[in-house]
Amino acid sequence: MPSPKVDPVVLSDEERSVLAGWARRRKTSLALALRARIVWRSADGGTIGEVAREVGVSRNMVSK
Repeated sequence: MPSPKVDPVVLSDEERSVLAGWARRRKTSLALALRARIVWRSADGGTIGEVAREVGVSRNMVSK
């Protein structure tokens, strides 16, 4: 069964830069960095399965 599409996430340029900073900073907690990568990637569209595969997490985590 195909993976459902990710709900559209619209981010401003400022929000994208904040998420990128959190995802790349060494001092950011791992959980926050992972969430930032999921939201950042979800803004580009695609399916839940694609986002999960690219970020390296389960589909359930992306769905949350």
